[in-house]
Amino acid sequence: MSVLVAFSVTPLGSGEHVAESVAEAVRVVRDSGLANRTDAMFTLVEGDDLAEVMAVVQRAIEAVAARAHRVSTVIKIDQFPGREDGLNSKVAAIEQRLNQ
Repeated sequence: MSVLVAFSVTPLGSGEHVAESVAEAVRVVRDSGLANRTDAMFTLVEGDDLAEVMAVVQRAIEAVAARAHRVSTVIKIDQFPGREDGLNSKVAAIEQRLNQ
């Protein structure tokens, strides 16, 4: 089963600029070895097992929590049995339709 998790983790009470804390969360994701992508609003992580992906998300939250008194997290999960490379295939399907 392919599992895509999109999440955003925000330190609260750390001031207006949070890039340093968020970078620590992204570092955890990139070090995990799972397929991932980060954009201006979310980080997406893809794996075969929900527990495995959520463990990475948990570690990312903990990395931010080590730098902030309070942390806000938004999570969206897409489980799709049999899907391959959801990080790219979902976007490719949209682009294909736009190019028709």
